[in-house]
Amino acid sequence: MPLVIETPSPSALAQAARAIAPGARARCVRRLAGGTHATTHLLHVGPPEQELVLRRFPPGDPAPGYEAGVLAALEGLDGWAPRLVDADPDGSRYGAPAVLITRIPGNADITNVPPAEAATQLGRVLALIHATPTARLSGLRDGTGAALAASARTGDRGPAATVVAAHGYRLAEQQRVLTHYDFWSGNVLWQQQTLTGVVDWSGASLAPRGFDVSWCRLDLALLHGPDTAETFLTAYEEAAGVAVADTALWDLLALSNSYRTVETWLPNYHDLGRGDLSAIDLRERHTRWTEVHL
Repeated sequence: MPLVIETPSPSALAQAARAIAPGARARCVRRLAGGTHATTHLLHVGPPEQELVLRRFPPGDPAPGYEAGVLAALEGLDGWAPRLVDADPDGSRYGAPAVLITRIPGNADITNVPPAEAATQLGRVLALIHATPTARLSGLRDGTGAALAASARTGDRGPAATVVAAHGYRLAEQQRVLTHYDFWSGNVLWQQQTLTGVVDWSGASLAPRGFDVSWCRLDLALLHGPDTAETFLTAYEEAAGVAVADTALWDLLALSNSYRTVETWLPNYHDLGRGDLSAIDLRERHTRWTEVHL
């Protein structure tokens, strides 16, 4: 399904204003870079004056309805996640399925943050997310089965898939925590060199902590190399106070699930300021990260 890429219509802007207060007005400031799942625009709304983010999804996409439920349950996650302002799962009011959320200060450009420092902050913030009490999150899906099923689907999943198929049962048995389910450098925001928040919660699930950890380790290995992935893991385990079980096996699951698509991540990395990377670079680094684990 194609993304909705045009600027929000006057009627969509009017709806955003009504979600804030009677008599408020809204204007589109700009489209925000990053992501391929939703088209994201920054809006200025007032009075009362504030900035909001409108995320619109392809027609028929169930993600905004699910994300609205997740954000309502998270209630801002002590400032690390946006708050839900309005939701339009069927697209009848915003012209496409959408969520309207508060804006977290910062941007997604990672080029001003030294890799080791970025990895350390990513690890610490992910540990905070995973420490969220799950009692109020009972409506979240269990993401473990979906991740393992994706790795097992027919087709070429790469050399990691055989190991995952043989030993994946160990992953399914591990304790569930709140997982972002797409925790990587493009889904966090920075102010100068400080990580300020985590966005795009449309996939949030209850799953073992290793799922998020391995996905971010793969991202960091692609961006900066294996040493940065190890720095991230060390920071995470120190902050969480626990060791991640079966880290190598989780890494192999991430490699299997990205084997056929890693080159398609290139536009997202370019949006983050890494225009130096090519599709060939991503494939070569993916292969080297695989070889480390086999």
